[in-house]
Amino acid sequence: MKKPSDTKSQREQLRNSIIGLGERSIRKSYYPELQKRIAELEKANEELLLEVTNRQRAQATQRKLEGLLQQSQKMEAIGTLAGGIAHDFNNILSAIIGYTELAKLSLLRTDFTEKAKVTNDLEQVLQAGQRAKELVKQIVSYSRQQNQPRKPIQVNTIIREALRLLHASIPKSVEIRENIADHDTLILGDPTEIHQIIMNLCTNANHAMRDKGGILAIELVPTEIHPDDEKSTTLRLTPGPYLLLKICDNGRGMEKAIQDRIFDPYFTTKESGEGTGIGLAVVHGIVKSHNGHISVYSEPGKGSSFLIYLPRIVREDVRKDEIHTIETPAGTERILVIDDEVIIADMEQRLLESLGYQVTSITSPFDALHLISAQPHRYDLVLTDMTMPRMNGAELAQKILRIRADMPVILCTGFSEMMNEKKARAIGIRDYVMKPLIRKDIAEAIRKVFDA
Repeated sequence: MKKPSDTKSQREQLRNSIIGLGERSIRKSYYPELQKRIAELEKANEELLLEVTNRQRAQATQRKLEGLLQQSQKMEAIGTLAGGIAHDFNNILSAIIGYTELAKLSLLRTDFTEKAKVTNDLEQVLQAGQRAKELVKQIVSYSRQQNQPRKPIQVNTIIREALRLLHASIPKSVEIRENIADHDTLILGDPTEIHQIIMNLCTNANHAMRDKGGILAIELVPTEIHPDDEKSTTLRLTPGPYLLLKICDNGRGMEKAIQDRIFDPYFTTKESGEGTGIGLAVVHGIVKSHNGHISVYSEPGKGSSFLIYLPRIVREDVRKDEIHTIETPAGTERILVIDDEVIIADMEQRLLESLGYQVTSITSPFDALHLISAQPHRYDLVLTDMTMPRMNGAELAQKILRIRADMPVILCTGFSEMMNEKKARAIGIRDYVMKPLIRKDIAEAIRKVFDA
């Protein structure tokens, strides 16, 4: 006979066996569903992480786009400002250059001992006016992000001209040392941009030495980069003839961290109001657009050296006397000049009369229209300004052409967002010229229209 305790033990074993069997059965039936749920949760977690990452990237992209938009709006504002400056400044330059040319013409008919000196002084005014004209063109081009046409230029001449201007602004505590080659300095470039390089780098060098003074050294030498030259790979320059321009100072110098950012737009170490931080960025862009290279070496307290390589033209196939040997074309035709500024209208009349033309100048487009309406064949050509009150030059030209369809019209402008050469020709205007008007340029434009 079994003991009660044995029976109880057996019951416990049986109970545990049944419970274990139930648990195993439950685990077996629910395990696939549990694994599936775990997988779904893991997938949802991955998707959530991916969404967070994408959102962070989108926010970073949005911040970057906002920065680009602000930069774009800033450049648009600069472009608008440049247009206004260009229009007003070109009108001023028209008077400066025009009256200087008239004074030179008067000197040709005058005999006095100071004639040579005055002629030279006027020539300097003309050169400065021409440089200002090119600078305005460059400002407008930069604001519109357009490239200027390249032409063969002598870099040594431009450097010496820039240094003449710098001598007046650089203090005597800074000594300027020059070593500029007299030959083999021809490149294919833009003179105003090369002028900007010299002025920017030399001005910065002067700024670095203004406390204690120092030496500003400018060197220009022809050089050659051979295929096995390490500069061909390290500077990424195509082997061939180059000009090496060095601009060095012994000012306060720069740390490596500053050198790494020196060509970044709007980066500057100057105090507020002393600089915008775009000067060296512009220089870098100009050098690159000339297929050249610029590098800088500097140490704190030991000054800075900028080295610029510019591709050199070996064969000088430009006629040096091209400008002076071409005779300024003249004529005897009747010309009507319209410009709302009295000083410009008077100057244009005198310039054209010096070429032999019969000229009438007026300042009102409405008066001009009245003259043409009364006597359509009284004039052989109309020269009109673009920007005038109440009726611009394009509108005036269209009204004149309705009265007399074969009337040659030349449109002049200092700057206009509404008009360009293509639009001008599309409405029947024969030629489109930019202010300031140079005597030779306007004479050639008029003659070209008449001869056509």
